[in-house]
Amino acid sequence: MSVTAGFVPLPVRRALYELKTVVARYPPLAVPIARLRHGDPVGPDTEIVIEGFPRTGNTFAVNAFNFAQPRPVRVACHVHAPAQLIAGARRRIPAIALVREPEETILSFVIRHSHVPVGQALRGYLRFYESLVRYRDRLVIGSFDEVITDFGAVIRRVNERFGTLFAEFVHTEENVRACLEQIERDYGAREERGEALERIVARPSPVRARMKEEIRPEYRAPRLSGLRARAERAFQVLVATDGATLP
Repeated sequence: MSVTAGFVPLPVRRALYELKTVVARYPPLAVPIARLRHGDPVGPDTEIVIEGFPRTGNTFAVNAFNFAQPRPVRVACHVHAPAQLIAGARRRIPAIALVREPEETILSFVIRHSHVPVGQALRGYLRFYESLVRYRDRLVIGSFDEVITDFGAVIRRVNERFGTLFAEFVHTEENVRACLEQIERDYGAREERGEALERIVARPSPVRARMKEEIRPEYRAPRLSGLRARAERAFQVLVATDGATLP
């Protein structure tokens, strides 16, 4: 029996989110749970994993990848758990870890998930990306900026790293528009409309941009300086080319 979020007390929802981000680091727990809940988890027929913390370009990356392929490809995606990437790395499956700098990621995330405070969202970000550092050399890192400007280069690195022959996404205005139109169609089937839709839709939104500026001071509050520093460090380590590790 499912219970809608509106009937779950706020402290319970926050506790569940905290538990989810802890469990999400462990493939033996997170992947079976994902099969019962959402997304496309890693399985025996997975050909590539494309995964990141929410609001890091997941929907665009998966749409652009599928758009470019001349045949259907089994993509593990949208579980939003580091376990997806860890499982892929352990099985030597080609995997793209999507990474976005923490400030914009967290601001967008708490707009999408208004029951999660900024500090708790930062802890979720840390649990996601710090757990991937040890697997850095088994993953292709796709930064948000690169995904939305030259995703073909990310796919090229996958082919070079894993010896695959995936078609590269050609980042033309026409192809990007086709992907965004598909996203609009997918979100158009949801119940949300107006501001509620703008909070969640996986494409640029002036409404969301305004909301970000309203909550940015909360993200930059002194009490969160330690978490921010760790998040920035995890981000920099993952996007670095020298294979550095966290201290």
